[in-house]
Order: sequence, then structure tokens, then C-alpha cells
Amino acid sequence: MKTYQVIVRPGEKYWILEIPGIGFTQARTTAEIESMARDLITVMTQDADFALTIETKLPQSVQAHLDEARRLRKEEAECRSNAARETRAAAQELHGMGLALQQIGDILGVSRQRAHQLVNA
Repeated sequence: MKTYQVIVRPGEKYWILEIPGIGFTQARTTAEIESMARDLITVMTQDADFALTIETKLPQSVQAHLDEARRLRKEEAECRSNAARETRAAAQELHGMGLALQQIGDILGVSRQRAHQLVNA
């Protein structure tokens, strides 16, 4: 079974689809991309049994923003994990000092139930 590559780029109002060696077409929505590509390939090659690989190409500046956003989300997740670990350590240390769960919750800005979870984590 032959596989055709579909390169998708955003246009002003439509998605521009390029199938190398076949031609170009467009789709109004992302949901239409595969069917429009299949229609063009079938018309141009008379082949109805094939696979597609779809690759979206964005302007370099847009891709740079998306890459930075991914990096920042990963960094955020690491920071949240570290903050949670430190909060658990603080709760456990306060509990070790003899403070009641309500007091620990008040200090940490959480409920008594959450303080209990942190102390027992």
C-alpha cells in the first residue's frame, strides 16, 4: 500500500494542502483535511487504497512560540512538584513539633483534611 505525505499549512481562510508529486488543494476545517487530501489523490492517481501521513507546517515564529510554551509548561510542572514536596515537608515538620492539624492547615492555607493528607503523605 502506497503512503502519500500531506503537508498542511495555514492559509488566510483555509488550510492549504500540498501532496508532493500530486498537487495542491484546500480544506476549510481541520476535520476536512484528510477527506480533501484523499479526494485529490484518488482523482489524480485513480488509486483508492493508500495511507496518508499528515504534517502541519507552521511559520517558524509561531513554532518558536509553541516550543517555548511547551518548555514553560514542563518547567511549571517541575516547579509545582517541587512546591508540593516542600509543602509536605513543612506540614510534616509542623506536625512533628506537636501542632494540631487545624493549626497546620491555617499556617499552610489549606483545610484540616488537606493538612492531614500532607502530614500522612
